[in-house]
Amino acid sequence: MTCRDLVEFLADYLAGGLAPEVRRAFEGHLAGCPECRTYLRGYADTVRLVRLWAKADDAVPADVPAGLVRAILAARAGNPRSAHAIEGPEPACFEEALR
Repeated sequence: MTCRDLVEFLADYLAGGLAPEVRRAFEGHLAGCPECRTYLRGYADTVRLVRLWAKADDAVPADVPAGLVRAILAARAGNPRSAHAIEGPEPACFEEALR
C-alpha cells in the first residue's frame, strides 16, 4: 500500500470498516511510514473535533436571518431547491429549527 492508497481508506479504517486483508496492508504501511501515522492522527483529531462541534447545542444568534437558517437546514437535508428559497414565515424559534 502506498501513502496515496492509505488516504483512500482513512475513514473506513477509523470506522472499523476495512476488510481484514486491507486492514493488514493499511497497518503494515503505517508501521513503516511516520508521515502517514502523523497524517492519520491529524485526520482522526479533525473527525473528533468536527463531531464535538456538531453536537454543540449553541443557540443561533438572534441577528441571523431566519431565511438563512431555513436554507442551511434544507441544504443539510439534501434539498438544494429549498436551500435557495429563503423567503417564508419565520420559524417558531431558531433552536427548534436546528434540532
